[in-house]
Amino acid sequence: MTTTQKESIREIGKVLQDKGKPLKDRFRSLFTLKNLGGNEAIDIIASCFDDESALLKHELAYCLGQMQDKYAIPSLITVLEDKTQEPMVRHEAGEALGAIGSPEVLDLLKTYAQDSVVEVAETCQLAVERIAWLQKQRSQEEAGLLPNPYSSVDPAPPASSVDVQALRTSLLDESLPLFQRYRAMFTLRNIGSKDSVLALADGLKCKSALFRHEIAYVLGQIQSDACVSQLRANLIDEHENPMVRHECAEALGSIATDEAVTELQNYLKDSERVVRESCIVALDMSEYENSCQFQYADTLQKMNQEKGAEVTG
Repeated sequence: MTTTQKESIREIGKVLQDKGKPLKDRFRSLFTLKNLGGNEAIDIIASCFDDESALLKHELAYCLGQMQDKYAIPSLITVLEDKTQEPMVRHEAGEALGAIGSPEVLDLLKTYAQDSVVEVAETCQLAVERIAWLQKQRSQEEAGLLPNPYSSVDPAPPASSVDVQALRTSLLDESLPLFQRYRAMFTLRNIGSKDSVLALADGLKCKSALFRHEIAYVLGQIQSDACVSQLRANLIDEHENPMVRHECAEALGSIATDEAVTELQNYLKDSERVVRESCIVALDMSEYENSCQFQYADTLQKMNQEKGAEVTG
């Protein structure tokens, strides 16, 4: 990486690290750093885990997991082990370790699979299962599985079945292992039909808050307006887990219909900080979806061109 590239990363990082900046600007900086990658970007992202915003810290961990760089493992372990961090932040650190997929963290994940916070425990159980699948079954199964059209690193691979009704049955069967139900979830997402969206939306009423939160996440990826009313129902429910409400807000921001935007505006002053902040970010997301504008795009394009020049030079 050239000196110019490092300086550009640091300039983008200053926005993320500036607690006085609007949250939407810091999010844009964060996702730009995720796309750029490298140790410098990871160090900047990891430096922000002392922030007061649980939402931002959650997204920091998410991005580190999506980068799949082992360099981030020590920072994520620190967050997972820190019980002063909010449950949704610790959960995301555990999920990120699973996304990176290194066997070196298996013993740690097995320990936290018994955590007293159920969302953290379930996340670490899934992470253990994912790493085990990568080690033992990936080579046997992967070629026959539906491709992921979203390029995300998921907590579980898709299932081999593509029967929407059978997948719905597995998704909603709370007696099945969570990993198996997640596999059904991601297959339904990859199918992406209206029937599969409605099947997924039924999962918003399942018992596990972690499961409901992941359902909202994948519905946001699909961006179908067929599930707006279901996402809205969980968002407006003040007794719902804030982690789920936050993900419903972000999903509505991705879907970005007039109805979704109006609903988000109604919760900009919600009593839960993570919900308020999610609505702010989601409204910015909806503006992006409708305008195709993105801060730092020129910088990202320039740096990618420079990387290409290094390879060909």
